[in-house]
Amino acid sequence: MQDHTTAHRPFAERLLAWWRHHGRHDLPWQTERTPYRVWVSEIMLQQTRVATVIDYFQRFMTRFPSLADLARAPLDDVLALWSGLGYYARARNLHRAAIQCLEEHDGQLPASARALRALPGIGASTANAILAQAHDQRAPILDGNVKRVLARHAGIAGWPGKAAVSARLWAEADTRTPPDRAADYTQAIMDLGATVCSARKPACMLCPVQADCRARIEGRIGELPGKKPARTRRHRASTWLIQRDQAGRIALVRRPPSGIWGGLWCLPEVGDQPDQADQTECLAPIEHEFTHFRLHMRFVAAAEEKTVPMVDDAPARWFELNEALQAGLPRPIRQVIETLADRMQTDSRTQS
Repeated sequence: MQDHTTAHRPFAERLLAWWRHHGRHDLPWQTERTPYRVWVSEIMLQQTRVATVIDYFQRFMTRFPSLADLARAPLDDVLALWSGLGYYARARNLHRAAIQCLEEHDGQLPASARALRALPGIGASTANAILAQAHDQRAPILDGNVKRVLARHAGIAGWPGKAAVSARLWAEADTRTPPDRAADYTQAIMDLGATVCSARKPACMLCPVQADCRARIEGRIGELPGKKPARTRRHRASTWLIQRDQAGRIALVRRPPSGIWGGLWCLPEVGDQPDQADQTECLAPIEHEFTHFRLHMRFVAAAEEKTVPMVDDAPARWFELNEALQAGLPRPIRQVIETLADRMQTDSRTQS
């Protein structure tokens, strides 16, 4: 356990000393901290773990090495690389913001908090993280990990989503952010939340600021930060159409630009009950979890037709299975198409 005299040292000083030896220093977006790379990583890291993001980030940078490359790319290409990462509005906003930067900021990400917040998908904490990480500019941040650290260390009760609680957390973030070493401090407090002050079973004995942590002293670690008010999770059921042509291609439609899986290619959705007698269930159903509801997905095969089915005038086309797997697909739809592709390969080997 730490000597209690360490509590007299500034919070940032203790945190930075810890980070020097125990923090993360080799993440791919740290090796070349350009505003563009920092921005993409911050968007990907929203509600997504670092371990998941790393491979997506590296593939994204290979395909779109600059902001201009991203802005000039078709949205389909962006969504394809995002496929499986979830929260697809992030990808759509990233693409829109890149186009806006090309049109209004000479192809550069702006270097002021106000201008950054005017871009799609960038809030106050993300804007400040970009300024701190890319420009080493003092700018307090308040992402999920930081909220947890500050709520516990300062003993701030209540759900951080409430305005009053959020205001107190912002005040703590501002007070503790040092005048210099902004990039290091920002990474350090995020690392502390991710690796030590975790949501479950935090490693308090390893924490550099445990000596004056109110949650530890008062035995309130489990109750801070406050939980989001419980909401009954809804259940939905829907039926999805699998239609193939004689060449084995599959019919996909593009989802509307907003809403669930916005802009992604998907199987035609035909409601909660099939209404054609020639539709038979052809794959095991899938239970897919969204933030606010659970979707029971049932898959039916349609009779072969020469024309691709249209659902609510959605843009539709035929895809080769391998081609479809290169497109922007929701995770469960990708799972279905992978299953169909595996079946085709098995049938082909059997016949040969």
